[in-house]
Amino acid sequence: MMIRLFTVFAVLFGFGSLIYSQSAMPPGRYIDADDISSALASSLADRPSLGVSGIDSGDDFAVNLIRRTTGAGAIIHADATEYHFITEGAGVLVTGGVSVRPAGGGSANIEGGHAQRVTVGDTIVIPQGTPHQYTSVEGVVTYLEVRFHTGKYSGGSN
Repeated sequence: MMIRLFTVFAVLFGFGSLIYSQSAMPPGRYIDADDISSALASSLADRPSLGVSGIDSGDDFAVNLIRRTTGAGAIIHADATEYHFITEGAGVLVTGGVSVRPAGGGSANIEGGHAQRVTVGDTIVIPQGTPHQYTSVEGVVTYLEVRFHTGKYSGGSN
């Protein structure tokens, strides 16, 4: 009885492995550090306060290395969740609350948000539709930004 049961499992497992066997896949993408640095330097030459080096992107994601030397206005990504991994420097990141644009125009700012000093090694998750802004930078703040496009958010944005 035990041998028969073992034989049945062996046959089923064998067929299962054939069904689930993997075909050859292409290799991963490798992005050279020099290419990332060159793209960031080129971006900073055009706009010294904010450099962006696009590392990789697809239909539903984007990966960038971003370097800021000053604070900036509030932004909202209605269709994406972001992760920021701080790789250099420090600054104050405000998240949540409400993005309010001045009546006379100009950059929006966050009212009622949470201000947090961020530094090397910190990771911040910014959910879809959440206002966020770096209000101050201590010299420089550089971060790896991973943005996942998750679909449209039903809330408003400024």
